[in-house]
Amino acid sequence: MIALDVCEAEYRYPNGAGVSGVTFQVAAGEAVGIVGPNSAGKTTLLHLLSKVLTPTAGRILVEGQDLARLHRLALARRLAVVPQEFTVAFPFQVAEVVLMGRYPHAGSAGWGGGRDRAAAWAALEATGIAGIAARRMDEISGGERQLVSLARALAQEPAILLLDEPTAHLDLKHQRSVVEILRAHYQARGGTTVLISHDLNLAAEVCDRLVLLAQGRLRACGRPEEVMTSALLEAAYGCPVEVESDPKTGRPRLRSSLPSSISVTR
Repeated sequence: MIALDVCEAEYRYPNGAGVSGVTFQVAAGEAVGIVGPNSAGKTTLLHLLSKVLTPTAGRILVEGQDLARLHRLALARRLAVVPQEFTVAFPFQVAEVVLMGRYPHAGSAGWGGGRDRAAAWAALEATGIAGIAARRMDEISGGERQLVSLARALAQEPAILLLDEPTAHLDLKHQRSVVEILRAHYQARGGTTVLISHDLNLAAEVCDRLVLLAQGRLRACGRPEEVMTSALLEAAYGCPVEVESDPKTGRPRLRSSLPSSISVTR
């Protein structure tokens, strides 16, 4: 089954930035990483997939249904988003924020019942933050807030999880926590994951395939070893790149993160 089908999707801002002619598919249960340099169109594409923006051309199908015709609540039952920046205006408790993820499943009796609370608690445990469930959002760290955002998305019990730079601004401990949570979601639940990331090594580690964007257009789509080559990355990023193979996983990785020599050797 195809979870996401993007066909010639286009959206341009008044300044000309955006995406154009982007076509790719994500199979159910697959993990796909969207990578590329700044202003490549990665976040624009995520906004199109989550119906924040509407394509000016092309179409997007979610589990075979035209995204343009899906009601937002119906979409929220199938798809959840973990944004790069997560803020809460009021000092809700962590558990309350995670429970809010159950809103799309509200029936005639409302939401917040036993089934919803069980799903929220399972998400708190899956993300390792059950111990801070009673704390207020303004009392926890930035890394913990990002885990709350991920827990809220998991509480939605979506078939498709979209993540925008989920490890940005996180320390090594919280980065590793997010990676392990994503692996568990993908492997145990068979969930479909679309990860937008500047971290090519992270994307190559956790994703089955990568979609490389540059200047709003699709430059490559394939397995990490097919996309993370010096030629493709140098053309996309406009700088020398060396790529090597991770001795433990065999996956490609950048040899150096220095701007003068980004690296990917094979």
